[in-house]
Amino acid sequence: MSDETFLVVGLGNPGPSYAATRHNVGHMVLDILAARVGGRFKTHRRSRSDVLEARLGTPPGIRTILAKPRTYMNTSGGPVAALTDYYRVGPDALVIVHDELDIPFHAIRLKRGGGDNGHNGLRSVTTALGTRDYLRVRFGVGRPPGRQDAADYVLKPFSSTERRDLDIEVDRAADAVEALVTEGLTSAQNTFHA
Repeated sequence: MSDETFLVVGLGNPGPSYAATRHNVGHMVLDILAARVGGRFKTHRRSRSDVLEARLGTPPGIRTILAKPRTYMNTSGGPVAALTDYYRVGPDALVIVHDELDIPFHAIRLKRGGGDNGHNGLRSVTTALGTRDYLRVRFGVGRPPGRQDAADYVLKPFSSTERRDLDIEVDRAADAVEALVTEGLTSAQNTFHA
């Protein structure tokens, strides 16, 4: 049994008005993982987050902290830094789940490190941690149509066409998180980048 602890953070914005938007797909993925382990999120005041301690993978599983910051996307870094300090998790065991404009809908990509590509949540996390070398599960939302502003686009709900497959894609992203935690980055990439 591994004694390593992983911290999986789903980025999003608080409140019901943002719940179904593209920018909140990180929260959606964490909700699926919580349902799979039969757990409920609890308020973690020190980090301004909702957290759930779980075990992912074949029993006894790998200890994993699932977390959803309760702050707005552009201030996600504070809660993530507080969680990494509290649970003593380094960048090698930190997984950030987020929406990605440069990947089409129906695609999930996993990687370690890289830039923020204009994503305010990633920028905040990188600034707060002082490193960009954490793991990422990138959920493709595609580029906005026409001349629509990207910031406006990610704060809108998924289209009716996308909503038909959204549950399947969110479930697949949850599978990618589990594979990343239990099998490692290369193995998970081989499965989900195919």
